Amino acid sequence: MQAYRPVVIPRVKIFSDSRYAGKYYCQVNNAEYEMIVPETMRAVVLTGHGGLDKLEFHHDWPTPEPRDGEVLVKVAACGLNNTDINTRTAWYSKSVTEGITDLGGKDGFDTADAESGSWGSSTITFPRIQGADVAGYIAAVGNGVPACRIGERVILDPWLLATGDWLDTSRSRYFGSECDGGYAEFTTIRSENAISIDSTQSDAELATYPCAYTTAENLTARTGLRPGEVVAIAGASGGVGSAAIQLCRLRGACVIAIAAEAKTDFLLELGANFVIDRNSEDIEAEIREAARGAIDVALDVVGGPTFMPLINALRQGGRYSSSGSIAGPLVEFDLRQLVYKDLQLTGATIVPPGTMQRLVRLIEQNQLRPLLAKTFPLQDLAGAQQTFLAKKHVGNIVVKT
Repeated sequence: MQAYRPVVIPRVKIFSDSRYAGKYYCQVNNAEYEMIVPETMRAVVLTGHGGLDKLEFHHDWPTPEPRDGEVLVKVAACGLNNTDINTRTAWYSKSVTEGITDLGGKDGFDTADAESGSWGSSTITFPRIQGADVAGYIAAVGNGVPACRIGERVILDPWLLATGDWLDTSRSRYFGSECDGGYAEFTTIRSENAISIDSTQSDAELATYPCAYTTAENLTARTGLRPGEVVAIAGASGGVGSAAIQLCRLRGACVIAIAAEAKTDFLLELGANFVIDRNSEDIEAEIREAARGAIDVALDVVGGPTFMPLINALRQGGRYSSSGSIAGPLVEFDLRQLVYKDLQLTGATIVPPGTMQRLVRLIEQNQLRPLLAKTFPLQDLAGAQQTFLAKKHVGNIVVKT
């Protein structure tokens, strides 16, 4: 594989020369360097549903070419999220009734149904390059995209929404799920999903945002959280939960975080007002003690046994929103809580248009803090996923290309 001369770095202008197919030139300190987009690249390829053995590292995977309206992005870093595990193991299929355990996440689930293995209960085609959380640089453009975009530092919006009815799951795709993503040296995406960003944060730090923060923003927005309200966040130390803490505080809310006791100090420093041990024998009672009564809003990515304590702790007219159920998708539910407390329960998956653009502006204004737990080289994606599944970290794990 041909090497880069030099590696693309922030604030480096890249411009093309149409005389040489596939060649681009970087200008650094008034000196020009040739950069060649190679025909092949390093990539981690998912070959089917199952365990970590389904992740194959390749040195010579074909480099994609941007189609009309697309850009070719030199991936600098790509963050991990639960979607990677859920898709690989086909956990989304209704035949799987347990949560994402360490063993199930590593080896897969015997009961999984490959025919409904995606977030939208559809079939995933293989081989597939996963990875939704990309930060990088535009290396080439397809027809219809201005050549001046080459060289831009970008962060990718992973939701490839349908025009018109953006909630149409038959036409809305997720980057790294229904199409190839960022666990590779290069990836392609439609131009409007490659959002230019001007930030002093590192590539690895920027790769912590796309999935976790868009999900957390949607999760929070679905409840209409208002200043002065009290919100409890289950799974507060994960990527989505830690992002939700920041976004709820920006809205002026009082935050009760539910997480492992060992992460208390960090979550308080991040902005939580109170932290409750997720292993408490009576989570509802502890929530009510911290809130000095009932809470207004509950945000949940955990499900399982945490679900009913959150529901029970809500006030009359309270709001609950969920974007995941890592502790288990099946719960017992006392319907009287919903009916006689006039509760509002919402799911939060497909993120509305414009969400990532608003978050980028907050990043540029230093209103959001990147929570980079650890980085791994691309070739050790399996090791990164094992660390991710252990859930001993706070924030996000990222692979660097």
